[in-house]
Amino acid sequence: MDSIKKKMEKLANETADAEARIAHFEDIKAANELEAEKFEEQLKTVQKKIQGMESAYDVCIEDLFNQTVKLEEMEKKAGNAEGDVSGLRSRLILLQGNAEKQEERLAKSTLELAGACIRADGAVRKRTELENGVSSNEESIDNLDKQLTESKMTL
Repeated sequence: MDSIKKKMEKLANETADAEARIAHFEDIKAANELEAEKFEEQLKTVQKKIQGMESAYDVCIEDLFNQTVKLEEMEKKAGNAEGDVSGLRSRLILLQGNAEKQEERLAKSTLELAGACIRADGAVRKRTELENGVSSNEESIDNLDKQLTESKMTL
């Protein structure tokens, strides 16, 4: 009888110990689940930031494309202006008798060419600024990608 009683007490103690371990592990599980939820929220936040940066990047790329098109148009205008100047020079040689009139036209064409060059220079400066902005955005995206990778590794 005593041996049965001892076995029953032993089983009761083991059951209590097992229940205590279960409760302890359930507490650990709950804490881990809370931490996992926090990391998931952080991940969602980072993903939203990445999407925002990607949108900004796309806008910058589109702006860069538009500026490149404008630059090409300006280069065509500059090329056309150079052709005009060359044509005017040839005409000046042929029409030496009317020198004053031709000098005024040449001066006018030269001013137009200078204006076109100034506009082309402005477009080049703008393109450079946009390229620098894109580069900065790419660095930011790379940093966010690294943070995302590190966050995923810690999960």
